Amino acid sequence: MTTNTNSPAITAETVAAWVARYLTAWKANDAEDIAALFAEDGEYHEGPYETDWIGRDEIVAGWRSRWDWQQGGWSFDWQLVSIAGPSAVITGVGRYKKLGNFDNHWTVTFRTPELCENFVMINNEIDDEE
Repeated sequence: MTTNTNSPAITAETVAAWVARYLTAWKANDAEDIAALFAEDGEYHEGPYETDWIGRDEIVAGWRSRWDWQQGGWSFDWQLVSIAGPSAVITGVGRYKKLGNFDNHWTVTFRTPELCENFVMINNEIDDEE
């Protein structure tokens, strides 16, 4: 991963726009939509699972391999917790009819307001009967 010495101007609005594009890409599973979210040398890490996708092509392939997860329907409610320089912290709950409910904690570091260079998600299954 290349470290950006000139931090992009990240605002609540740019984070919301990126998350909206993320959700669109997750819903459509379109390779171009997914690729448009990440820098060419971007990284995507997910714990407690051993998901470490390095590079845009690997991220796209990894996402597309999870298409089955969306079957039956899903939703994601989120909120912005903080912004520090080029990084944003986001929390949310993903609800999948097929898989169950997951508490998410994202740290997204942006290369530009449109491109993520490092995505780290802690994703824990929860018992949520709402």
